[in-house]
Amino acid sequence: MNVIILGASGMVGQGVLHECLADPAVQKVVSLSRNSLADQHPKLVQLVQPNLFDLTHLEGQLGSLDACFYCLGVSSAGMSEAQYRHLTYDLTVSVASTLLRLNPKMSLIYVSGSGTDSTEQGKAMWARIKGATENALLRMPFEAAFMFRPGVIIPLNGIESKTRSYRLFYALLGPILRLIHRVRPGSMTTTKAVGRAMLNLAHHGGPKAVLDGMAINAAALQH
Repeated sequence: MNVIILGASGMVGQGVLHECLADPAVQKVVSLSRNSLADQHPKLVQLVQPNLFDLTHLEGQLGSLDACFYCLGVSSAGMSEAQYRHLTYDLTVSVASTLLRLNPKMSLIYVSGSGTDSTEQGKAMWARIKGATENALLRMPFEAAFMFRPGVIIPLNGIESKTRSYRLFYALLGPILRLIHRVRPGSMTTTKAVGRAMLNLAHHGGPKAVLDGMAINAAALQH
C-alpha cells in the first residue's frame, strides 16, 4: 500500500507517520507539507509545497496512491470565519479533489475533532466548518472515507505537539491522562491508536464513516 500524509509534522501526523513507516504492508509514504520534515526513511518521500492550493507541478508524484491520511489542521483562535473556512474547508476540499482525480480508487481518512457539527447550523464556528468539511468529503466518490473525531489524544513514542500550550498541558497532565486512558480506554485515544486505526481502515474498511475516540481505539485493534 502507498499512502500520503498531510500534516505529518503535527502531533497527530507524527503518530500516523511513525505507524506507516513501521508497517511492512506500507511500501511508500508520501508527506505533502509546506515545510520539510526532519525524518529520513527509505520509504518516505517528502514533497514540500508552500502553497497547497496549487499542486499542479507535483501531480506526477501524486499518483498510484491507495490512501490519504489528512491530519492537517489549524486552530480557529483569532481567526475570522472566512479565514478559518479558507484554511479548513477550502484547502481540504481542494487537496482532496486533486488526489481523487489522480487516484480514483483512493481511501481518505480525515482528522476532524470531537464536537464537530454535521448539521453545519450550530453556534460554534469551528464546529460548523469542520462539519461542512466532513460532509463535503463524504459526498466525494472515494473508495472509502472516514472522519475521525478524537477528543484528547495522548502523544506516545516521544512525539510532541508544536503548540506550546498543548506541550505544557501534556507535560503537566500526561501521567493522569495515561491513567484515565487505562481505566476508561474509550474516553481518549493515543497517537499510536490513531495511526493504527487509519492503516486498518485503509486496508480493511469499516462499518462507520464517523468515528469517535472509542471507535478509533476499536479500529486500531482490528485485524
